[in-house]
Amino acid sequence: MNSVSHRLAILLALFSGLDLSRTQAESDSSEGFPREVSFNEHIRPIFAKHCVACHGGVKEASGVSFIYRESAIGEGDSGERAIVPGDVDSSYLIERVSDPDPDFRMPPAEHGPALAPHDVALLKRWIEQGAKWQEHWAFVLPETTEPPRVSDKNWPRNAMDHFILARLDEEGLKPAGEGNRASWLRRATLDLTGLPPTAEEYESFKSDDSVDAYEKVVDRLLASSAYGERWASMWLDLARYADTMGYEKDPHRNIWPYRDWLIRAFNDDMPFDEFTIKQLAGDLLSEATLEDRIATAFHRNTQTNTEGGTDDEEFRTAAVIDRVNTTWQVWGATTFRCVQCHSHPYDPIRHDEYYKFLSLFNTSRDMDQPDEFPVANVPAKQEDWQRADELDAKAAGLREAIFQQTDAIAQDANVWNPAEISKADSTGQTQLKIATDSSQKISEVIAEGTITANSTYTIDTKLPEGIRELTALRIDALPKDLEAAIRTPEMGFVLSILRVHLIDENGKEISEVKFADAFCDEPHPKFDPKKSLEHNGEGWADHTKISFPRYGVFVTSQPVPVPPGSGLRLSMRFSMSATGAIALCIQRGQFSVSDSKRWTELLSDDGFRELQSELAEVKKQRNAIEGIKLPVMAELPDELQRRSFVFTRGNWLDKGEEVESDIPALFGSLPEESADRLAMARWLVSKENPLTARVMVNRLWEQLFGMGIVETVEDFGTSGTLPSHPELLDHLALRFQNDHQWSVKKLLRSIVLSATYRQSSHATPEKVERDRQNRLLARGPRQRLTAEMVRDQALLFSGKLSRKMYGKPVMPPQPDGIWRSVYSGAKWEVSEGENRYRRAIYTYWKRTSGYPSFITFDMPSREVCSLRRITTNTPLQALVTLNDEAFVELAQEFAKRITEIEQSPQDSIAAGYALAVGQEIGADKLGRLVELYETALAKFDDDPDAARQLAETREEFAMTIVANAMLNLDEVLSR
Repeated sequence: MNSVSHRLAILLALFSGLDLSRTQAESDSSEGFPREVSFNEHIRPIFAKHCVACHGGVKEASGVSFIYRESAIGEGDSGERAIVPGDVDSSYLIERVSDPDPDFRMPPAEHGPALAPHDVALLKRWIEQGAKWQEHWAFVLPETTEPPRVSDKNWPRNAMDHFILARLDEEGLKPAGEGNRASWLRRATLDLTGLPPTAEEYESFKSDDSVDAYEKVVDRLLASSAYGERWASMWLDLARYADTMGYEKDPHRNIWPYRDWLIRAFNDDMPFDEFTIKQLAGDLLSEATLEDRIATAFHRNTQTNTEGGTDDEEFRTAAVIDRVNTTWQVWGATTFRCVQCHSHPYDPIRHDEYYKFLSLFNTSRDMDQPDEFPVANVPAKQEDWQRADELDAKAAGLREAIFQQTDAIAQDANVWNPAEISKADSTGQTQLKIATDSSQKISEVIAEGTITANSTYTIDTKLPEGIRELTALRIDALPKDLEAAIRTPEMGFVLSILRVHLIDENGKEISEVKFADAFCDEPHPKFDPKKSLEHNGEGWADHTKISFPRYGVFVTSQPVPVPPGSGLRLSMRFSMSATGAIALCIQRGQFSVSDSKRWTELLSDDGFRELQSELAEVKKQRNAIEGIKLPVMAELPDELQRRSFVFTRGNWLDKGEEVESDIPALFGSLPEESADRLAMARWLVSKENPLTARVMVNRLWEQLFGMGIVETVEDFGTSGTLPSHPELLDHLALRFQNDHQWSVKKLLRSIVLSATYRQSSHATPEKVERDRQNRLLARGPRQRLTAEMVRDQALLFSGKLSRKMYGKPVMPPQPDGIWRSVYSGAKWEVSEGENRYRRAIYTYWKRTSGYPSFITFDMPSREVCSLRRITTNTPLQALVTLNDEAFVELAQEFAKRITEIEQSPQDSIAAGYALAVGQEIGADKLGRLVELYETALAKFDDDPDAARQLAETREEFAMTIVANAMLNLDEVLSR
């Protein structure tokens, strides 16, 4: 048995309880044991089957884990060493697994049977040979392997075929013959574009006798705009793409520009490393463009919970966790999510390493809000994108320049004088207490009890002695418990209306203080602080949570004279609430005043005023460009970035030790000076990462052959299946990364032009018996069409397919009563005109109520990342394609089309079949369809009124029935 076969045998042993390591041992040595024991092939399966439940990543009983070498060979709690390399007698493991006493033996009787004598012998020999440890195959960098020698040198068309044929030679199998041209063309066209060939394409390929006929077809398909639509459909499952936010309310979300970006990226053959970096960290690229920011919507497809009363921080955290898990699933095919609550049960990834990686995403600005902030304003017309980019960049630069000047003054402690609070009241049930900050001896107001939404605070302060004029007021909003808020933030605030009056020593109002401008502690705030002076509901804010002290500064246009003994009366209105009418009020506030002329000088400075004027003009021009608000990724300012902590047992409310951003130590580390999302994304596609190239190659392979080289596309870890062709996987991964320079098109081209892919899919009884799943590829692939392909194919056959690309999602016909959206009057409005017949990728996707026919054909709801669709073949699918309104309509159009091709019913049916599969129909099948046609004629005659609901004439009725049947043939629903 070769090494690859044995790996598969080991996997079977793990899940069936069989001991197959003996088979390998006996084949390697006359003594019944391998000459050199391999940890991965012989020892790891024993540990995985018998030991790691108690001595793994979740539980390290007695201080021993067989996941980590340092623990396995180190001292346990008893002081004994489980494994002493080279010394069997001193290895406590051998004593425990060999003991005949079930009360002392490992594993304990309640956890499973004793190890077989052969397993114990293997452990002994392994220890004798030095207990050499190996990392799991997927965590080791791929190695270059020369294509192996094969029995038939004429069969391979490229290096890939050598690996396939060599494996078949080992198994004593022969590849199938080459399939006919029409079958290959249908298979390749559907695989590469998601659409079947047209009649003209069948005829053109059939008549092309050139030596590069196949190459010309593949190049044409790869250049087709339909290519991007087909492969973007695959990626949308990974991106958990939907046109709604999810959870119970599941309201609308404008996310379709991301879908369009995907289609363009695939059609442009954007290198996969660039494709990765833009989606994970496009916003962090230097001089990031609008397209770069659109790409980051990949991680804004997370769900947003807008139900009243939910905790924004809880669901913000849930979104961050989803981003972590999705990143590892899509690029690492690793069950990293297991590490959220404990160390990985099977792979050497520690619990705290999950939160080091989570820290990379924990600094984003989104916060589970209905407005989806932060958003990019994407122009409706692509020709406006460059202009929008220029304006956005200019506005950002102007804001930064303004902020640098205002923050420099605000951070100067010498310009501020604390104001003593003498009185504090609030409307509603909010109770205000006057206290003193013990650390700074500053008077402050604290809200207590039930904090009422829409509260108005009235706060009287005494101005410090010596203040003769007022140039600025500073309000500091602080968490009540700063240390606790850093771990779990408190409710934030929005100061909607601020009015200030000078009052005399008796509290009588003298005059209103008019402010000309307002600034805060970040250059790009969600709400403009100046809105607090405009009485429009928004204003200076930390929305909706507060973790750090925040300041807002309100500046007068000219110094305001202050009579001796006077004070200020602040009226502070908090009009905004979080979901569920949760109050957004300052719960701990301090107040300072300034008499520094630096503020009024700044407002009157020509350069500063020019900056503000220019910013206003840029904003005006940008707002004039019509567009939609697309949720994108963006980082918090450095000084406001969240700190990250380990969640004890995965509980977000129980935070343990603080962690710094990094990747798991198994894979190295990120540079300390730049450990951010961009550094992480670059690491993912670096040559130091053993996973990404393999994972993407395997995903593309699975799309073409129905099963990956690693069957568990979602799991390359120890608990996943072993690769059927490990050397081939590494060969393709290295070619993808190096020779193809991450070009997906080049990789796909090499596969679909291979002899392996060209094989006939005919399955002999012997091959089915030997390899039911066709993992060895002794025959060509044969798969059910995806949900999208089923619809798109019917559209093409009907002649109604719209080739219109991009834009808002559409609503083709679906059964009545499917959409009954709670909390809104949203309805399924069937699209008119060509939008009714657009490709499936443009169909509106509601998470809680997906398009029924797609769901029936195995499309996921996309609430979370879906790495592969488990294909089914159920009666419900036939009921959809036979009875669904959309498919009946397309069958009617298909019938009209084939009737126009040929005059006689028999010839029309034959023409329809040829149109569908590119081949002549057999006499037996033709006879059955003609019989169906005649039966339908009689059915029409029996009940014309009922039949006319489908077609006006008996001939149209009968041909529609036949067309519907043809759309449901197995060869039509397969590729």
